[in-house]
Amino acid sequence: MDKNAPIVPSAIVGTMKGTTTHAAAKDYKKESGAARVLGSATAGISELIIFHPVDTIAKRLMSNQTKLTSTSHLNSVIFKEYSSASVVQKFTSLFPGLGYAAGYKILQRTYKYGGQPFAREYLARNYGDSFDRAFGKGTGKAMMHATAGSIVGIGEIILLPLDVLKIKRQTNPEAFRGRGLFRIIKDEGMGLYRGAGWTAARNAPGSFALFGGNAFAKEYIFRLEDYNKATFAQNGITSLCGSFASLVVSAPLDVIKTRIQNRNFENPESGFKIVRKMLKNEGVSSFFKGLTPKLLMTGPKLTFSFWVAQTLIPYFNNHI
Repeated sequence: MDKNAPIVPSAIVGTMKGTTTHAAAKDYKKESGAARVLGSATAGISELIIFHPVDTIAKRLMSNQTKLTSTSHLNSVIFKEYSSASVVQKFTSLFPGLGYAAGYKILQRTYKYGGQPFAREYLARNYGDSFDRAFGKGTGKAMMHATAGSIVGIGEIILLPLDVLKIKRQTNPEAFRGRGLFRIIKDEGMGLYRGAGWTAARNAPGSFALFGGNAFAKEYIFRLEDYNKATFAQNGITSLCGSFASLVVSAPLDVIKTRIQNRNFENPESGFKIVRKMLKNEGVSSFFKGLTPKLLMTGPKLTFSFWVAQTLIPYFNNHI
């Protein structure tokens, strides 16, 4: 150590380090791959167990193309042929397509929550300085998290067939007519990717807002240098911010995607035709159908799983 070197107070050193770590270019090498997969898969399983009935209700409301005029009408939309059944039968009727839902939800959450950090690492190593120069440190880091989320969201269309089958079982079970999974795959082939373009168009801004809203909250509400060091409560609040932004931004395209996917296999309809019919018959407000129940019911679901993933990934990284 140079005896003539100036003595710098530790508090200033800490501040200097904190300033440096806000750079997007430094935001990589955070968690192991095993921790990312395990934490995100656990989030998907937990969400499925708790929220599958809520998802069914939201999908059925979005698929309804008539105005709700009474409580009995709402009851028939949600519970379909079980609208006059007992409470227990009504509840169990909200679990159609659970097998498809389990496969889709666990893979989706593992891919999205576990995959975004890999995309973020790639951007940090190769373009981190560019994000800092374009947006400034802090904002550049948050924008990089959002961009990584958008990239992963677009790639999510690889899981589209499972999503299609899940939604059809929830909203249009007669489309199956006794056919099993492998028979449907054989019969429909690439038709199971119908609506892939609309799904990608919905996922890109939705995932951008999810991860971006979460990152901006950590950056500017809690002033966190290392996002992984957020407390359990902080993760909950930032997950709520990201989830709310994501649902609002993606709502119109989500309605279109759902209507494309819940059609009978032999009677598909293009997204643009659906848009024209919605504008003609239901008005602009139809693009936000189901948004209120999504914010009230699906919002907590997304917040919950994102919260669990953000909490468990660092935890597993430190303990496995």
